[in-house]
Amino acid sequence: MTEEVHELHVDRFAGAPSTWNEFVRAQDGWTHFHLFEWKNVIQEVFGHECIYLTAVDRDDALSGVLPLVRVKSRIFGHYLVSMPFLNYGGPLGTAGAIRKLVDHAVHLARESDADLLELRSRTRLDLDLPVSHRKVDVILELPDNPAALWSQFKTKRRTRIRRAEKEGVEVRFGLSELDTFYTVFRRHMRDLGTPVLSRHIFESIGDHFPDDVRFVTAYLKGVPIASGCGFTWDREFEMTWGASLQEFNKWAPNMLLYWKTMEQAIGEGVRVFNFGRCTPGGGTHKFKLQWGSREIPLFWYQHAATLTEGTPSPDDSRYSWGPRIWKHLPLPLANLMGPAIVRNIP
Repeated sequence: MTEEVHELHVDRFAGAPSTWNEFVRAQDGWTHFHLFEWKNVIQEVFGHECIYLTAVDRDDALSGVLPLVRVKSRIFGHYLVSMPFLNYGGPLGTAGAIRKLVDHAVHLARESDADLLELRSRTRLDLDLPVSHRKVDVILELPDNPAALWSQFKTKRRTRIRRAEKEGVEVRFGLSELDTFYTVFRRHMRDLGTPVLSRHIFESIGDHFPDDVRFVTAYLKGVPIASGCGFTWDREFEMTWGASLQEFNKWAPNMLLYWKTMEQAIGEGVRVFNFGRCTPGGGTHKFKLQWGSREIPLFWYQHAATLTEGTPSPDDSRYSWGPRIWKHLPLPLANLMGPAIVRNIP
């Protein structure tokens, strides 16, 4: 262990949110989900314990940070995750600070008998922990004008976008789209066989990140048929949640929605369009790759007391029965039960 690590001290962060965020934005590999306000969102919506750790030197200067959340239930297990319900997290800072923070997180996991500690890093870290690549990111570098991007698309892609336009599909953006986004999102999740997040989390996101969040909806004759919610940070936009109604798929509203979102992102100076995480080989993965994008591995570092599969997932054989039942539930019942279940599935 280096001298630097010996001189560092790890403790819960007790400073101003602006101090945390200023440090985060100066680090390589930072993401929107490292920002301090996510602590408020998670506490307000889910009530989970948020353990936001810092590594400081002998002069009390920040050398590293680690946002960590405890998600615990009798049914699904006990997890320490950075960050739950989201695509990225993990420690940021100097190499020594990262090691010190992770050592402390492992100690917390052991001390509290957590089934799994999972650090969802976007980059490779120098850690002596097993790493899972069960999820990948898909990204598309954006040119500085929409016409240049349009010319990169294959003819089939442009045809499908134009088809949605010819059918009269209209795309709208803004915080005012939260309601229609959620209307489509909750139906989409039920049809996939997955419990839906509560509307409250999106309301809280809108309150805490009004300048960063983007709600977008595609309408056909005034009816919302596809939607998305994502975030802009550091000249990057990520479509974190996307949804569409299956009966309208033949008109490809998702194609127009994504194209219009890319077009707007370019106008805002964004240079990376991030389609978000997905499971390699699945239908969502194929949709994201068809834009001429590329996948990048995610590095989810784990310390497991009893689990080796990772956090609960529909791909996990232990829970594969769930989606088969859930997609046949009446929509009102699924909407009522879903938030109470998914709050404990990180």
